[in-house]
Amino acid sequence: MENFLQPDRGFKINREHLQKASIIFLFVLVIIVMVAFAESVTNPILLGFAAIMGGYMALNIGANDVANNVGPAVGSKALTMTGAIIIAAICEISGSLIAGGEVVSTVSSGIISVDAIGDSKEFVTLMLAALISGAIWLNIATAIGAPVSTTHAIVGGVLGAGIAAGGLDVANWNALGRIVASWVISPVMGGVIAAALLFFIKHTITYKENKKTSAENIVPYLIAFMTWAFSLYLINKGLRHIVTLDSKIAFALSVAIAVLVFFIVKPIIKKALEKLENKKEEINKLFTIPLIFAVALLSFAHGANDVANAIGPLTAINEALKVSFEFGAKANVPFWIMLIGGLGISIGLALFGPRLIRTVGGEITELDQMRAYCIAMSAALTVLVASELGMPVSSTHIAIGAIFGIGFLREHLKRQYKEMEAKILESRKGEDSKKVKEFLEHFRNASVKRKAAILKSIERKDSKKKAKLEEFSDIDLKKKEAKKLKEAYKEELVKRSAINKIVAAWLITVPVSAIFSAICYFIISAIGL
Repeated sequence: MENFLQPDRGFKINREHLQKASIIFLFVLVIIVMVAFAESVTNPILLGFAAIMGGYMALNIGANDVANNVGPAVGSKALTMTGAIIIAAICEISGSLIAGGEVVSTVSSGIISVDAIGDSKEFVTLMLAALISGAIWLNIATAIGAPVSTTHAIVGGVLGAGIAAGGLDVANWNALGRIVASWVISPVMGGVIAAALLFFIKHTITYKENKKTSAENIVPYLIAFMTWAFSLYLINKGLRHIVTLDSKIAFALSVAIAVLVFFIVKPIIKKALEKLENKKEEINKLFTIPLIFAVALLSFAHGANDVANAIGPLTAINEALKVSFEFGAKANVPFWIMLIGGLGISIGLALFGPRLIRTVGGEITELDQMRAYCIAMSAALTVLVASELGMPVSSTHIAIGAIFGIGFLREHLKRQYKEMEAKILESRKGEDSKKVKEFLEHFRNASVKRKAAILKSIERKDSKKKAKLEEFSDIDLKKKEAKKLKEAYKEELVKRSAINKIVAAWLITVPVSAIFSAICYFIISAIGL
């Protein structure tokens, strides 16, 4: 029977690959048709090839980068994989088409000196090499399950091709230094903010005896806070290409929206709590709908901003192939190029995104809705704080850093909790094991204040060498239990192998993309495209 089923299994796998290949083939055909009807250029074949490479880059952005927005919600089971992909795909393409029109030029970002580029042909070769190398590296990173910064991939590509074209002097090493600094700044800020938020939620809701009452008082404020952060984030990062508001007006508008949401959700939460039990798992359900909105808003903002990593170089190539091309002139983004970017990201997410979504959502540390809420909030808050301070940050590094922060906080609290239990067990030497278990259960269900009082009582007993604690009598703590407890201190809630792989991928993204790009530049120059 096993041998009989094996060919069928292989057929299913091949059929899945065939379906993916067919969708990509149709996407390429759509790109070719759009290029055919585009504004005339000096070399339409080269533009067609560049457009396909832009689509390839967009596919890889969707496969790799979008997982940061979607992964926590899927990992916490706030959304199914299919539901998350549908919402994110719609919002990504909407962000690309509605708010992605003003492309941030990769060259004018200061990575290389435009003046050092000889002519339009050399400029096109450089941009094409950067596009190809960035896409190849993202493809490799996705294949090995490492979420990396797409912005860093394209920056590395521009840097490598720029050095190949004009030597080391063409590079802006100060700008590169700021990017290297972001490797540390982004994950640290993301981790600290996420951990601080989770710590606050634990001490104001989940550590309380009456979790329902605490949630009724605190959760409306948390949702209002999230509304303010995401409103401001969306205005500053997602909609700035449509309308530019003064920072004070943007802040006031986001506060007004948050206040309105607070008064709307407060009675809704009160009613929802009537049907829930006084358990952490039940309170978690209150964060499901906010997480769905977080996925939608983060995906919209991502589509509006990071689509530039695919269509920025393509737009530059399109402009350079026009007869009227001038260095330094602002490039207008044709609708067909924005459509390539939006479609590519959405298709890449749908076809190849689940692998990274699973990595971000559950393979680094276990997530629930509260933890996923903290990660989403961290993404928005870190970008807002960094923007105000003028610090370069990576949304990918922020999200992964937030997950690390959540995991390490859980490890710290778990270790601290086990040490508390060890004190209790030590103080109960000689008592009946059943009564000890009952007391431990009583301790676990106690509020933070009550736990502190119990521990103080134990410390007083130890100092005075008393043998009795409240209503229980003495029993012996078995050596095996003590040994097991010590082992529990070493419990790791963040997978170290995941950390090593992801950090290694971050560190080599810019240099590897740069090397790939330099090689691509020399190959393209030799071919004479």
